[in-house]
Amino acid sequence: MTSALPRQMRAMVLERPNQSLRLLELPVPSPGPGQLLIRVAACGVCRTDLHIVDGELPEPKLPLIPGHEIVGSVVAIGSEVSRFGPGQRVGVPWLGHTDGTCRYCQRGQENLCDHPEFTGYTVDGGYAEYTLAHEQFCFPLPEDVGDAEAAPLLCAGLIGYRTLRLAGDTARRIGIYGFGAAGHIVVQVATYLGREVYAFTKPGDLSGQDFAHRLGAVWAGGSDQQPPVALDAAMIFAPVGALMVEALKATAKGGTVVSGGIHMSDIPAFPYRLLWEERVLRSVANLTRQDGEELLALAPQVPVRTQVETFPLAAANEALQRLRAGAVEGAAVLEMS
Repeated sequence: MTSALPRQMRAMVLERPNQSLRLLELPVPSPGPGQLLIRVAACGVCRTDLHIVDGELPEPKLPLIPGHEIVGSVVAIGSEVSRFGPGQRVGVPWLGHTDGTCRYCQRGQENLCDHPEFTGYTVDGGYAEYTLAHEQFCFPLPEDVGDAEAAPLLCAGLIGYRTLRLAGDTARRIGIYGFGAAGHIVVQVATYLGREVYAFTKPGDLSGQDFAHRLGAVWAGGSDQQPPVALDAAMIFAPVGALMVEALKATAKGGTVVSGGIHMSDIPAFPYRLLWEERVLRSVANLTRQDGEELLALAPQVPVRTQVETFPLAAANEALQRLRAGAVEGAAVLEMS
């Protein structure tokens, strides 16, 4: 660590689930082997952060600095670092490290690693002025995307992209249930790839439906409605298990329903006829580095335009509450400046 760096930093800290984050002064950490010390410029506020704060995801590191959609610049490096140097802008995603040796890593499924680290969950994240990250799990970012605008790509974008991939390359008519941070990114990608997108919002959310139309959806309505055509696939981004059943009702024979969330309420019982005719229910877990490389190469071609509402670091609790209330159009992002 260089002498030009401060010794203390501000961070929003979760001390116990179901409590507000506290703004604290903490020591600036030092990078270990293979690690980068990053001065955080922006960090997205993700629904996964909300699940952690609300105690819906088990056994987080405590106390914890949340946040896993991190954009910042490298200010110091540990030993064995070779990909990045001081001054470079990087993005830090949810998947923070893997063991590289378990059977999942060995067969190219590092998102299912038996001994992973998750940024802002099992290790400290980006609701802070500085953070550490393993360089092999960081991404260079497109130069023409601002810090706040790039942040949502690192989880909402990546999970949306992986969910779209698992929906299947042959799916032309695709439903999106839950039109938040992930939905507003993946509709742009899907439209660019020639898919028809049908957006489902909370019933009566005319503003959200108009937002979906502006981003390229061919139809938008409430989640209590059926689309005008049968869907080839549906992607669920709202943490509501009943939407899995509604999506099955809207999906054609051989179609796929994919849950893109890390947490969801229970899926209610449903008649087998909704699953019959080779329909598929599946989930997305985490992401791979390949997902990140592909999306960040594709985003400038679309081009993806993220809509963000920014908050200062000290207003993280307000940002989380607005997300909890469904009052954010697009994505919420903390800015450290």
